[in-house]
Amino acid sequence: MNSPQVPAPDDPPNAAPAVPGTGKPPIRTRLAPKPDPVADPPSGSRLWNVPNALTMMRLVLVIPFGILLFGYGTSPGARAAAAVIFVIASLTDYADGALARKQGLVTTFGKIADPLADKALTGVALIGLSYLNELPWWVTIVILVREIGVTLLRFWVIRHGVIAASRGGKAKTAAEILAILLYLLPLTGALATARAWVMGLALVLAVVTGIDYLIRALKLRNSKGKAAA
Repeated sequence: MNSPQVPAPDDPPNAAPAVPGTGKPPIRTRLAPKPDPVADPPSGSRLWNVPNALTMMRLVLVIPFGILLFGYGTSPGARAAAAVIFVIASLTDYADGALARKQGLVTTFGKIADPLADKALTGVALIGLSYLNELPWWVTIVILVREIGVTLLRFWVIRHGVIAASRGGKAKTAAEILAILLYLLPLTGALATARAWVMGLALVLAVVTGIDYLIRALKLRNSKGKAAA
């Protein structure tokens, strides 16, 4: 009578069946991406993926953008170059979020780095414009306080969930980007007047959505706290 076949001691449990004639696991098993160790819950994608790379690219673009704005802000050519960099960086903001959601590549790193990159770009732009005496400092302060406050709220509730961007938040971002772009460009006449109105709209939306974000963050914390109890 044949004795039962015992697996070799070095065979891992639940190992994938070997490819016939090779003794090696299938290629798809050997090349499967390792779970992202910082994702919560763990993501099946690697930490360094295309959305996260775009986020890091946006952070890097802040450096030449700031140099052009603070160092050569009175030069029309430098302002035009800064505007181009700002547009490219803003497009990466849209692209990384869309790719991460569509392809299931959302990671905790992305949740943290993405808003930080946004705030860095916006903050340098607003501070630079106020430094050049083209935008009142109080406008810059109000918007930055809102942005920093929302970022801190994100960290505060990130263990409990992510608050989806509202329509008002998206409108605020669009108005803010458009207003900054109009201020960066060497405009005169009616367009120079219009940019102040666009910035005023962005300011109002920033305050209103900031309050809304605070209320939703408090509700999320309270609901999770009651569920845990």
